[in-house]
Amino acid sequence: MRKRDLHILTSNIYTYTGDGRFSVIHPDPSDDWNLKIEYVQKRDSGIYECQVNTEPKINMAIHLNVEDVHEPVVGSTARTRPDLQAAQANIWGPEDVYVKKGSTISLTCTVNVHSTPPSSVHWYQGSSVVDFDSPRGGISLETEKTASGTTSKLLVTKASLTDSGNYTCVPSNANPASVYVHVLNAGEYPAAMQHGEHGGSSSSCVAQLSCHFLVVLLLSLMMAR
Repeated sequence: MRKRDLHILTSNIYTYTGDGRFSVIHPDPSDDWNLKIEYVQKRDSGIYECQVNTEPKINMAIHLNVEDVHEPVVGSTARTRPDLQAAQANIWGPEDVYVKKGSTISLTCTVNVHSTPPSSVHWYQGSSVVDFDSPRGGISLETEKTASGTTSKLLVTKASLTDSGNYTCVPSNANPASVYVHVLNAGEYPAAMQHGEHGGSSSSCVAQLSCHFLVVLLLSLMMAR
């Protein structure tokens, strides 16, 4: 049960929530009951309670604290733990993008989360948010949610040299991806501006609350560092 709203999330092997990230795992023939939260988010923080319907009733509560790991850092790229499968963002095309000064920067980000689409997708240049309210103007954002996933397209018109840098796509419930954009003056060639690999990758977050039939409660939280 989630204490903040007294929502019964699972009972026995059944799930009683419309949020597809929640599931219950009961390894047969053990006495363990595991509440699993996939793609854990900050809003999942709080107290969860395991109850055993004995007389008198036995219960035990545990506090889940979720840290935000999706904030991009200036000059950095998203990294991953290879041992974890992740909900991830992916930016189409190469890791280094070259555009001519005065042309349009076009970046398309896809998210492979189907059952629970991200509530939002944000774009950053370095540590600065890129959106309609950006001081430079000329920003267009289009986000489309379909059965095959979520797609966010960023357009930056009339590119200038100051638009060069690391661009990061940050979905609300998946890990970010980055590319490096190079804006070239007339007559410049991409080979003169190679910066190496700047591409982004991703990692996953899974929270698991385990309740033993004899009320031994175990919390296992796996986060990308």
